[in-house]
Amino acid sequence: MIDVDGKQLGVMHIRRAVKIAQEKGLDLVEVAPNADPPVCRILDYGRFRYEQEKLAKEAKKKQKVGDIKTLRLRPNIAEGDIKTKIRNAQEFLEDGDKVKFVVIFRSREFSRPQLGEQLLKKIASALEEVGTVEKPPAMDGRQMVMVIAPRKKPTPKVKPSDEGGTTNAKNEDEQDRRQAVQADSDGQTDAQEGGQQPPLLEQEPQSEATA
Repeated sequence: MIDVDGKQLGVMHIRRAVKIAQEKGLDLVEVAPNADPPVCRILDYGRFRYEQEKLAKEAKKKQKVGDIKTLRLRPNIAEGDIKTKIRNAQEFLEDGDKVKFVVIFRSREFSRPQLGEQLLKKIASALEEVGTVEKPPAMDGRQMVMVIAPRKKPTPKVKPSDEGGTTNAKNEDEQDRRQAVQADSDGQTDAQEGGQQPPLLEQEPQSEATA
């Protein structure tokens, strides 16, 4: 069993382990059920679950692959509806998703594709701060399609205050690097001449302290 501060308490009966946890006002949680015997730890189970869920969300967020969200429009869409579509698209783009706009033409509208092109260009202009046009407006059967991808945030660049300061900083860094390399080389030479091997880091013995 492992205490709340990470101290190993050794192997003990489950009843005794539960009693110790209750005396501390905490929970006894099995953290390694496949071990022989299983490993338990005294901790706050509510906080433990919160931290585990937080880590899972962060891992999922890093592994997320952008989806393609589709928004359908009509050439004669109302101005208020256009603003709603733009707001929705902005949220998708900020979440890392691509947005596919589809303008659907019906009956006589098919003879005026320029209306759909004007509409899509207007939307692209409104979203230019958060997205870039990956696929410009183009006819696909009886509909016009445009795809906007999230805009990548530029990497901040460090601007030097003056040319002299930058040159001096580079020279100092290079000099420090050479001194470090020289010191390391001298240390290795002394060790070789003395017939000594570099010290190895001692590993803490792993205890099978369990409950």
